[in-house]
Amino acid sequence: MKRLFPWLCLCCLLSGTAWAQGAGRGVQAADRIVAVVNDEVVTYVELNDRLELALSQLRRQGTRLPPRDVLERQMLERLVTDKIQLQRAKEIGLRVDDGQLEQTLQRIAAGNKMSLAQFRDALQQDGIAFTKFREDIRAEMTIARLREREVDAKIVVSEGEIDNYLSGESAVGSSGEEYEIAHILLRAPEAASPEQIQRLRAKADQIYDRLKNGEDFAEMAASYSDAPDGLQGGSLGMRPLDRLPSVFSDVAEKLKVGEVAPLIRSSNGFHIVKLVAKRGLSAMAPVKQTRARHILIKVNELVSDTEARHKIEDLHERLKNGAKFEELARLFSQDASASKGGDLGWLYQGDTVPEFERAMDGLKPGELSSPVRSPFGYHLIRVEERRVQEASGDRKRASVRQLLKERRQDEAYQDWLRQERDRAYVESRLDEP
Repeated sequence: MKRLFPWLCLCCLLSGTAWAQGAGRGVQAADRIVAVVNDEVVTYVELNDRLELALSQLRRQGTRLPPRDVLERQMLERLVTDKIQLQRAKEIGLRVDDGQLEQTLQRIAAGNKMSLAQFRDALQQDGIAFTKFREDIRAEMTIARLREREVDAKIVVSEGEIDNYLSGESAVGSSGEEYEIAHILLRAPEAASPEQIQRLRAKADQIYDRLKNGEDFAEMAASYSDAPDGLQGGSLGMRPLDRLPSVFSDVAEKLKVGEVAPLIRSSNGFHIVKLVAKRGLSAMAPVKQTRARHILIKVNELVSDTEARHKIEDLHERLKNGAKFEELARLFSQDASASKGGDLGWLYQGDTVPEFERAMDGLKPGELSSPVRSPFGYHLIRVEERRVQEASGDRKRASVRQLLKERRQDEAYQDWLRQERDRAYVESRLDEP
């Protein structure tokens, strides 16, 4: 792969969604079953496709490659975990419809500075079947929504915890610095026996000793980490201390850049943590607000996705040809803002659903969006103006609630994954001839 490779690796590997580029590699090895996951199978071709993509990504990152058999086992576990999550999504009736998928594909194409038609052609030139790519993006979106529903939405932050944070009893994050943490997770099974924990601890100790003796952290993460970010060297990216998972925040402040912390035990297993980088921030950043208008055409039992999309596209054309946004909003928008010409007032970050906020944040004042798909339907958005100001008391409490939730999300997700993995029937056949 050439032009599209960096973006596609980011899209597919970060999420853990499987996809193949089989048409571009010529003759495939004979296929066989390498794992059984409940009532589905993982084939060798699936595993090899994911493995080749991962190896290419590691080479581009400059990461020293782990032994192929080690990476193969790690990759098989990721494929198994993906199948378990997609099976769970199907079980509860969670799906991504064609309209939502189409909008995401258009955003992917725009990120590569192409139209969707150009992007499709470029994929085909690079040997990637567009239909396969399309369905794997649907799987990626499904897993993300499953996590939001099964994990993120169930995290509760009490008013007392917010009071403690605001009163200074939770002093984490007061230093006004950001930390880049990389980690390796060795996940413990649900209700692990003392013998299993002892074996896992011995394995973690061996990895820790190798790291202390100078072996590459990114290579060790790609080889041994059970976390989805293992192939990215285990990096969590640059975050303020108060937005790190709580299991890491206590040790991050005590580490020097480049230092690896002693083993951390959590309910999920054992963690090995390295401080990759640190930088200063202003301790009390002002709050950004956006004043915007929108027109919403809902998708429901009476209006299909296709009908709503055609209607919003027609309104988009009328606006580009000089129609007034406020007038069309009053006539056609299907929410409470219609009577105000679509005016949503001043919005803080997090006030709207992610799809809406991403589109809104990408607009300049006075600029009109293309049609935007959200769980509510299709929107047209126009940004009126932006400002920054100190947050009100209620807004500060809302911000603290959100950051306390974020600190728990990664750990809660790993715990949920471990439980789902242990409940599933998984039979590995990788070593069979």
